[in-house]
Amino acid sequence: MKSERFSQLIKNRAEQLGFQKIGITAAKTTPVQKNNLETWLKDDFHADMGWMEKRRDERSDIFTYFPDAKTIISVGMNYYTGINEEINNSSLHFSNYAWGDDYHALLKTRLFELLSFIQSHKTEVKGLVCVDTSPVMEKVWAQEAGLGWQGKHTNLISKDYGSWLFLGEVILDIELNYDPPFEEDLCGSCTACIDACPTMALDEYVLDSQKCISYLTIEHRGPFPVEFQDQLHGWMYGCDICQEVCPWNQKFQKKSNEPAFQPRWEIIHWSKNKWERLDKEGFRELFKDSAVKRTKFEGLKRNILANNNNK
Repeated sequence: MKSERFSQLIKNRAEQLGFQKIGITAAKTTPVQKNNLETWLKDDFHADMGWMEKRRDERSDIFTYFPDAKTIISVGMNYYTGINEEINNSSLHFSNYAWGDDYHALLKTRLFELLSFIQSHKTEVKGLVCVDTSPVMEKVWAQEAGLGWQGKHTNLISKDYGSWLFLGEVILDIELNYDPPFEEDLCGSCTACIDACPTMALDEYVLDSQKCISYLTIEHRGPFPVEFQDQLHGWMYGCDICQEVCPWNQKFQKKSNEPAFQPRWEIIHWSKNKWERLDKEGFRELFKDSAVKRTKFEGLKRNILANNNNK
């Protein structure tokens, strides 16, 4: 089967599996991005996320991670289910990506189906499936595959879905037909995301995780640093401020029809008092198969208490 026809078959199958954005690019070294990663780590912008540094060599060089890599299929799945209007009417907020089921399991399942489809046509193909738990620079490969560009808030922005995209990859040891990279930077002179960040975690195209509300409420363990104890602004899991103010999102975001991403009733409707009364067993039941498990019960209660202390 010719490479061009096979590549189109792969894209068609990816669309059938629920991916809205699909691009294919050649595996190659990325010295500029590798240097950017090294600088980011040197500046301690990864905070306590030690795995970023531990697997830096794999993350910065695709051939260290998968020596036989020749092709990277990059996909994006729209997860937008609505601006936090209902949640913003209360005093506690969840990031949009965590309203429904954990995306890791869903994306991995769909990507393995895509890899199986590829291998059903070419049985000798070897491949790896990746989501953001893998040491892969997802936004770099998404841009190389033509999906969009990395915005000043450091998320990938597409022209048709904004930045509300989960990213994933299938890395293969065969060559395919490649898409042109997305070479424009359509942020222009806009600094809406930088200006809106309440903790000043953003500079242009650089995120200091130590100041980021998403990091503080999810990845950070233990008490908050003193300077951020009153800086959560109502967020108890993640933060969407930089995405909500992005003009590309405001104009082009589209609601996802993926059932798994639809909000859990409690996240939309629970009062502050109910969140305050949440116990460990209730946490386990409510957030079964949810990304919110990442922060653990103790972390979520810490976040709720910190917001109460901000009154």
